[in-house]
Amino acid sequence: MAAKEATITREFAAPRERVWQAIVDPALLVRWFGHDGITTTAEIDARPGGEFKARMVDDADGSTVADFVGRYDEVDEPSRLVQRFLNPENPDDPNSEVLTYTLRETDGGTELTYHQVGHLPDEQYPLIVQGVNGFYDRLEGVLAE
Repeated sequence: MAAKEATITREFAAPRERVWQAIVDPALLVRWFGHDGITTTAEIDARPGGEFKARMVDDADGSTVADFVGRYDEVDEPSRLVQRFLNPENPDDPNSEVLTYTLRETDGGTELTYHQVGHLPDEQYPLIVQGVNGFYDRLEGVLAE
C-alpha cells in the first residue's frame, strides 16, 4: 500500500515572517489559495485550537468548488504550523488530513516544506502535490509584491 501522504518543498525569495503571514492572514491566503476562475474566501484563527475555514467558488456559475474546515493543532510562529482538515460535512468524522508547514530561513529567503498525511484514497496524493504546487506558483507572485 502506498503512503497516504504528500510532501512539497519550495524556496521563496521572501523573509520567513512574510511567508508565514501569507499562510495565516486570510487577506493574503485568498490571493494564492486557489486558481484562475476561482474566488476563495477564508476565516483563520491561527492559534492552537483555532479554526480554519475556506471556500472556493467558481467565478463562472457561483457554485462551490470546495470547502475546507479545520483547526490548528500547533502554532510556532514563524517556523511551524500544524493544521487538521476535517470533513466539512461531518466535523466529528475521526478521519482527517494533517497538514504541517515548516518554514526555514535560507540565504535566499525561506524554504517551505508542506507535508500532508491522512486517509484519502492513494490516487489523491499526487493530485494534492500538483494542486499545492500550483498554489505555491501563485504564492510566489503574492510574495514578490
